[in-house]
Amino acid sequence: MSKIIDGKAVAEKVLAECLEDIQELKSAGVTPGLAVVLVGEDPASKVYVGSKVRKCAELGLHSRKIELPVDASQEDVLAVVNELNDDPLIHGILVQSPPPPQIDEDAIVRAIDPAKDVDGFHPVNVAKLALEDASGFVPCTPAGCMRLLKEAGVETSGAEAVVIGRSMIVGKPMALLLMSKQGNATVTVAHSRTKELAEVCRRADIIVAAIGMPEFVTADMVKEGAAVIDVGINRVDDSSAKRGYRLVGDVAYDEVAAKCSAITPVPGGVGPMTIAMLISNTIKAARQSMA
Repeated sequence: MSKIIDGKAVAEKVLAECLEDIQELKSAGVTPGLAVVLVGEDPASKVYVGSKVRKCAELGLHSRKIELPVDASQEDVLAVVNELNDDPLIHGILVQSPPPPQIDEDAIVRAIDPAKDVDGFHPVNVAKLALEDASGFVPCTPAGCMRLLKEAGVETSGAEAVVIGRSMIVGKPMALLLMSKQGNATVTVAHSRTKELAEVCRRADIIVAAIGMPEFVTADMVKEGAAVIDVGINRVDDSSAKRGYRLVGDVAYDEVAAKCSAITPVPGGVGPMTIAMLISNTIKAARQSMA
């Protein structure tokens, strides 16, 4: 029977640690501040932004939510980012993705002060991750995955790991973390063009699925005793469900769980960790601003 890795419980543990750090910083006269910028009316983005702002309020962080209309220009968004770069009360800046099509997201990311880039997407922070420079910010989802592996007692050192997906948000930074001195794993990055993908995955002691395809990883792709981290969250139609759909990951959970030693569920696995690591990065930014 596989061990279910409870992302909610681990996220609560991380947030409890964050609360102690926040209180320590406040006693030194600094309240960590996070600004979240939302452009447009994307329903999922509004939910994500709302949850981030609520979590800040619960923990006693200073937060700003800036909402721009769906027809906001590139210059409008850059003006907000520049204002936040200059605001001493703001230590972390997040521009919610995806923006409307007229917005050049890469240019927005590059405009954020790297010292406030708590998403970890600025080229400076990508380079620091590759160089294992601890002053940089690691993207929240991969950082959360590493914490889940640690809390579940999954040994990464010497393990063979397969990361399915090569995005800058998850796949590439996940591979860098696993192969770093922190992870010490031997890493293969696979994707939709990988030949004999099932065979590649069957070699893995650890699989991180971040390909964005519902229930893509099936039992025949997983060896007995592997640990599986499912980053995906996909809606699939289900007439029996109250909302007419259900949420599934990139892993066929029921059949894979029967084979692996540890697995994250969807929902309740990786998802809760993302906000927890965002708060952690904001605290780190505040602490580094004092240096």
